[in-house]
Amino acid sequence: MSEITRVLKTFIGYLKRPDLYPELGRKILKNTINRNNAFKGKEKANSWASSKAVSQEEAITKLFGMHSGSFKEEFQDVLKYSEEREKECPIKMGGAGALELIYYACEFSKAQHVVETGVAYGWSSLAALLSLKERNGTLYSSDMPYLGQNGDQYVGYVVPEDLKSNWKLFRFADKESLPKIFTETSSFDVIHYDSDKSYDGRVWAYQELYRNLRKGGVFISDDIGDNSAYQDFCENNGIDTTVVEFEGKYVGVFIK
Repeated sequence: MSEITRVLKTFIGYLKRPDLYPELGRKILKNTINRNNAFKGKEKANSWASSKAVSQEEAITKLFGMHSGSFKEEFQDVLKYSEEREKECPIKMGGAGALELIYYACEFSKAQHVVETGVAYGWSSLAALLSLKERNGTLYSSDMPYLGQNGDQYVGYVVPEDLKSNWKLFRFADKESLPKIFTETSSFDVIHYDSDKSYDGRVWAYQELYRNLRKGGVFISDDIGDNSAYQDFCENNGIDTTVVEFEGKYVGVFIK
């Protein structure tokens, strides 16, 4: 599919969904007037993240006092199932991230309520749900419809059916989804951010999510090297964050 065709299909998809008009307006502003702001402070952020980065295993031990070595062995069957599901999926979405970090954050906090932004195949959702299932907890997920790819039916594709009873999926942009989620539950044990990568989008979401994270809860954000939003957020709030280097990218994580 050409870029022009994809953009046109996406625009038409928005026009068919009046409930998404607010996000359409934000998208237009982000890609025109605010276009240069998306990667604000990227060079600074990468230098900062690189100077602090540790491995996923080191972070799990340091923050949670746990060892991540057993995750892939304990869940090898479900992980194999999910890998096969991804391979057979007819559209391409974001791949698996730091799954062990998410899983052990939930185990450490004995999570009952987890919120994530960004779902795609559902790899991060899977990691959280594997922990939540043991305590009959709930994962609340915010994910925009895949308007340009006809991909809505494949969101969360790698998540097995037996885990979906612990999952509530909100199919709007974060600015519409998160207020709905916070109406249902106002205190969360783990937060995982992996949606709007723009500087302004992160600044807004980080504050909203942090406000609803309980003391002792875990905050995780993917791709913090895209711009300096995460670095600025941590510095402005006096947060001593751990940075994880994972497959050439940086993930931020801290305990509130």
